Amino acid sequence: MSVEIANESGVDVDEATLLRLVDHALGELHVSAEAELAIVLVDEGAMEALHVQWMDEPGPTDVLSFPMDELRPGTEDQPTPPGLLGDIVLCPQVAETQAQTAKHSTLDELVMLTTHGLLHLLGFDHASPDEEREMFGLQRDIIAGFAHAERRRP
Repeated sequence: MSVEIANESGVDVDEATLLRLVDHALGELHVSAEAELAIVLVDEGAMEALHVQWMDEPGPTDVLSFPMDELRPGTEDQPTPPGLLGDIVLCPQVAETQAQTAKHSTLDELVMLTTHGLLHLLGFDHASPDEEREMFGLQRDIIAGFAHAERRRP
């Protein structure tokens, strides 16, 4: 798995945890170990500019996903072929505000947002109630599995 993280946000982020999360999630989704992914952390101004440009919505948002090769989850017998998953753009400042509201850590919020962004890269969406149930259920399962794996780390 080739994952690049570029932190342009000015906020210290536990990048190692995000890398472990992505590795865990892509393993669960049977995505090729040769797939490529970029995670970019930006400040509120940069995120607002992207949000306006790509979603035509004002203000900064928490996460944006930019899929490249339209890869989809594989199976144990037939993993997703190698390719470019795309980019996940995160805004730690927005994540911090949301984490305070949700009464958990900023890292927990970034784990959730990274998982959410990754699922979007793999074709999941939440436009309809059925899609939302599927995506958010899978998101919860991945995060729970990752939390379990993290507790077992030496």
